[in-house]
Amino acid sequence: MAGPRGEGAGGDGRKDASGEGRGRRGGHRGARTGASRQRRRSAFTPPRTVTLRDDEGRKGATPAASGAEPGDHHQEGGERLQKVLARAGFGSRRACEALITQGRVSVDGEIVTEQGLRIDAATQAVHVDGRRLQMDERKLTVVLNKPRHVVSAMHDPEGRRDLTEFTERYDQRLYHVGRLDYETEGLLLLTNDGELAHRLTHPSFAVEKTYVCRFDAPGGPPRGLVKALRDGVELEDGPARADRARVLAQDGREAVVEVSLHEGRNRIVRRMFASQGFELTGLMRTRIGPVLLGDLVPGATRELTGRELGTLMAELGL
Repeated sequence: MAGPRGEGAGGDGRKDASGEGRGRRGGHRGARTGASRQRRRSAFTPPRTVTLRDDEGRKGATPAASGAEPGDHHQEGGERLQKVLARAGFGSRRACEALITQGRVSVDGEIVTEQGLRIDAATQAVHVDGRRLQMDERKLTVVLNKPRHVVSAMHDPEGRRDLTEFTERYDQRLYHVGRLDYETEGLLLLTNDGELAHRLTHPSFAVEKTYVCRFDAPGGPPRGLVKALRDGVELEDGPARADRARVLAQDGREAVVEVSLHEGRNRIVRRMFASQGFELTGLMRTRIGPVLLGDLVPGATRELTGRELGTLMAELGL
């Protein structure tokens, strides 16, 4: 049928990716193996505004607005702020100086407008337009397109495929953020940033996730299905509601519906459809917050872009 295929929503004939997207990171941040050239980037489009959160996950936090003098956060022997920004991809040093003058850069929550500030990029928090720069080269966060029939664990007592075959591509010791069940594929984050992982999984931060769902629907899905998902359905452990739901494709035999929600309960998407009489034949997660799966093939990994990571961290109050 036309549209995404639910058992991956990625089409047929995809290559086994046991060796795709490899990018071992050594002492040099840019080190990659030759196979990394096969990785594909997400078609990420950052939001126009960033909704900041405080340390408790409450929305509406904003950086302090008072202009800080260079001495307030100055680190002797540190790196000049404009050089840090240029290294992070914000243009030439002159362009980065303009960002500072325009009041678009903050250090440790204070907007900086004076030139000449030196900072320790590994320990101080730098934001540009509300987005956090991750300059600590010891920290790594990557996207994995988890294939079906892979356990979201670092070891499986039953001997099934687990995540070690994907994390061993990197020198850093990475752990998965949350889980996808054995039959579900799609976007799974791997990281060694403990605070980022904590906030992504803590219910108070309620990061929105998007799923593509495939199921048998002779004659097409009933008109009330999408409305029921939006209005909320009753489950054995309480009500559940989708933030958004829409039909992506149908051919009179099968249907594909996209659902976005903040809920993180176990198998909640499958249970929501089951409550309406539909058993999913395929389920893929395509988005976590601002991070998109894009056209990453099953089993492949890629490092988050600076914009993806910065926007995600800002949304989580980091």
